[in-house]
Amino acid sequence: MDGGAEIRTDAALRPEQRAALGYVRRRGSEAPLEAIRTRLAGTFAEIEALVAPLGAAVAARRPGPGRWSVHEVVDHLVESDRRGAEQLADLVAGRTVAAHVPAGLQSADPGAIGWDDLRARFAAVHREILEILDRATDATPLGASAPVEMVVRCAGEDGSSAPVHWLQRFDWKAFAILVHAHNREHIGQIRRALDAAGSAAGEAGG
Repeated sequence: MDGGAEIRTDAALRPEQRAALGYVRRRGSEAPLEAIRTRLAGTFAEIEALVAPLGAAVAARRPGPGRWSVHEVVDHLVESDRRGAEQLADLVAGRTVAAHVPAGLQSADPGAIGWDDLRARFAAVHREILEILDRATDATPLGASAPVEMVVRCAGEDGSSAPVHWLQRFDWKAFAILVHAHNREHIGQIRRALDAAGSAAGEAGG
């Protein structure tokens, strides 16, 4: 978004937004650190394994007009998780964060980064996030918070649905589980991109 998200009160939230916040509370703020770290480590291992065998040409192939290639998705996650790691470190240290990580963040020129280099950065930022969690315990205070731009698809009065953006503040445990959820969303996006690329290659060969 271009700065249009606002911090909302609970009374202003739609049911879908409340459900999302309930998930973050149960899986994040109220969950044991070991469970949070296990989920993050599993997601990081899964997404790294998903992109590991891909060649640069396959990773650069866009599944359709205006849609991100796998290379661009990984670039987005590197940039988002790198800033997320900085904020998570602040939260674990008890420092409240002022600014949120923008949605849709990418580097200045994703295509200029070599695919092998990008995958190395991907793995490195994952290690950094897990190492930050290793410095925390369940006794680490949850008082510090950071704003996160939440995006949830909500039903309209006419029966249609559309994504709703808003800013919400979260403690370090909730913040960590949102990093997990963000990466899981993009695992699905990468799989869809690869399926689309495979279908296009099959049609071209047929």
